[in-house]
Amino acid sequence: MTTLQIEQFNCRTDNFGVLIHDTETGATASIDAPEENPILDVLEQRGWQLTHILCTHHHMDHVAANRALKEKFGVTIIGPRDEADKIPGIDIAVGDGDHFKFEEFDVDVIATPGHTLGHICYYLPGAETAFVGDTLFAMGCGRIFEGTAQQMYHSLQKLAALPEDTVVYCGHEYTEANTQFALTIDPGNQQLVQRAADVNALRATGKPTLPTSIGLEEVTNPFLRTDDPAIRHLLGMEDDSDEAVFAEIRRRKDVF
Repeated sequence: MTTLQIEQFNCRTDNFGVLIHDTETGATASIDAPEENPILDVLEQRGWQLTHILCTHHHMDHVAANRALKEKFGVTIIGPRDEADKIPGIDIAVGDGDHFKFEEFDVDVIATPGHTLGHICYYLPGAETAFVGDTLFAMGCGRIFEGTAQQMYHSLQKLAALPEDTVVYCGHEYTEANTQFALTIDPGNQQLVQRAADVNALRATGKPTLPTSIGLEEVTNPFLRTDDPAIRHLLGMEDDSDEAVFAEIRRRKDVF
């Protein structure tokens, strides 16, 4: 039976590298390519051969190793159609609603503009897993560099609509700082308070806080909880739109 093995590891300062491996065929994809050497190290440790890179967006800390890995392994690089001119070595450009196969696994492409205008996420329903780059983080979301708050809000809603048990891999280890901020927005949320304690314990021993899940984010991530009455009351925005509440939370995070 074919299964998907997933390896998450540290890259650069706070990036995560992620490799996915099809046990039947041996195909292996890197989700983004933040840094060459850590990726090579894990490939060697596992005895895997890299065949693909799935890029979420064009920022350098996500594509820095594209060309080196392509030269070494001859990989196929898949990335966002709307940023194809910014993705080094891209072979296949994909966009919202596209579907392709990673061996036996279906991959759904979800456009999530906001952090960058062409950002995409990859959802593998057969593995109940999503790779979300810098759109969604544990108890946070990406900074809005190119898009608008409205775009980012709707991008996050797309991800929130995935099944609750979807396992979510994000691009960075930002959870400690996100937790501290989330508690200023949703201090009465006991699930958030408990999660904060869990995060502190993990980081105290140097362990990663990811992956997360859609269900866990729905109950602890303020960026997905714009309709919560307690949050709206704290912000003094009881009658505002969800998009406006989101924009205010994002503004506060930017200056936190």
